[in-house]
Amino acid sequence: MIRALWDHPKRKQWMGGGADLPGIHSICVDSRNSRCVWVAVSTGGIWFTEDAGASWAQRGEGMRAEHVPPELTHDPIAQDVHCLVQCPAAPHRMWVQHHNGIFVSSDEGRTFSEINGVQPSTFGFPVVVHPREPDTAWFVPEIKDEKRIPRDGKLVVTRTRDGGKSFDVLTKGLPQSHAYDVVYRHALALSESGDRLALGSTTGGLWVSEDQGDSWTCVTHTLPPVYAVRFS
Repeated sequence: MIRALWDHPKRKQWMGGGADLPGIHSICVDSRNSRCVWVAVSTGGIWFTEDAGASWAQRGEGMRAEHVPPELTHDPIAQDVHCLVQCPAAPHRMWVQHHNGIFVSSDEGRTFSEINGVQPSTFGFPVVVHPREPDTAWFVPEIKDEKRIPRDGKLVVTRTRDGGKSFDVLTKGLPQSHAYDVVYRHALALSESGDRLALGSTTGGLWVSEDQGDSWTCVTHTLPPVYAVRFS
């Protein structure tokens, strides 16, 4: 039990994101100093410790939440972070797939900038970042909160190589009609090399890419709902 976080007075303000109770789902350990750790809470924002959990502070200025009272829209503790990742080679760069869109930080999560205009959508759950290229990240979009399925029934992966200035929409090998696959926050994985990706969905599909998402191969589509995938 990490008492300093559990007993923090602001923990009582955490809200459930898609469930009755909040939960920690993303943990980032600084590759330079393992005493520095970021955790993301759904819904409760991003928390940071620099003393191995002895004390905690809130981070995440600049993110916004549409589903809370207006006075809480920009409050860091009201943010529904779906997934938080950090580039191991450049720990200052952090990416967030948020309930309200895509956000990126260049100062270790202190502040975030929103990335707008990403097609087909900025709503989704997972994000992965290249281990050595902090400007390269992948996402799996869905229509929006009320319609958690791929737009137009086409399962796609979006990828940026320039820090969010532009995005590629990757489709080769993924179903492009009648696809109702939801990809959870831990169901998109990137290998340590930064080349191989794996993608699992709630309809039991599993796809693998050997070329950073340019093309995909279906491994199977008969699994039970996939909650998480990892490379061993």
